[in-house]
Amino acid sequence: MICAGNFSFVLIFMLESIWTSAGNHRIHARCAVKSAPLDSHPIVLVHGLGMSHRYMMPTLRALAPHARTFAPDLPGFGLSDKPSEALDIKQLAGALALWLRINNLHRATLAGNSFGCQIIAELASENHGIAPRALVFIAPTIDRRARTISQQIFRLLLDAPRERLSLLPLAIREYLFTVGFRRALDTLRFAIADHIEDKLPRITIPTLVVRGGRDPLVPQSWTEEVTRLLPRGELVVIKAAAHAVNYDAPHELARVVLRFMRDVVETA
Repeated sequence: MICAGNFSFVLIFMLESIWTSAGNHRIHARCAVKSAPLDSHPIVLVHGLGMSHRYMMPTLRALAPHARTFAPDLPGFGLSDKPSEALDIKQLAGALALWLRINNLHRATLAGNSFGCQIIAELASENHGIAPRALVFIAPTIDRRARTISQQIFRLLLDAPRERLSLLPLAIREYLFTVGFRRALDTLRFAIADHIEDKLPRITIPTLVVRGGRDPLVPQSWTEEVTRLLPRGELVVIKAAAHAVNYDAPHELARVVLRFMRDVVETA
């Protein structure tokens, strides 16, 4: 594992880029580990479809003073290796599990946004050799009532003007120049074919479900269904946020995640 560090927000914490050789992939992650207490419980932020650690940075910065926080780029995304073909959900979950094992993060809390929820649901419901302490589903996809490419694109277009303006150029950069149209479309097909609702009853660890109150991709009825299907699910709505809660409302999201983690520790 090779670390290349640079100081950001010097008075608060230090950010580092970590590169890990995990199987056939070289995986990049952004992390903040220096300012949090040494015994703090680690949090791993898992990005959504087409995106990377970059739009997780507002939440990483909000969590960093309180917990060791990591935001990896899954293979095919961000700064990580780009396999010739898009990886499916099982392959992405396997790559994430291997990265967690190598970096001694077996018991981290895993927090995913959108498609990232499908990755961590796969990891938690199947035997990948990882035992997360807790999960956080931030705007979990895909709503089973909108399981077509056209419906998902329509909802994404409805969401775009509700997000923070600065997210648009970041998303365009990620989708068009970092990930590429073909990989993004193939990954969307994998996401649509994945029935997360079938896995949720097998996830027995505490799971927080977070929805943005202005999110057209993940309606309230779907997040309520997701929460009901989880044996130990809890739902929180952040009213002012849209789909990318981690980008829209990072400080409020950090507060509810840290409160949830404290509750998990106290009831363990």
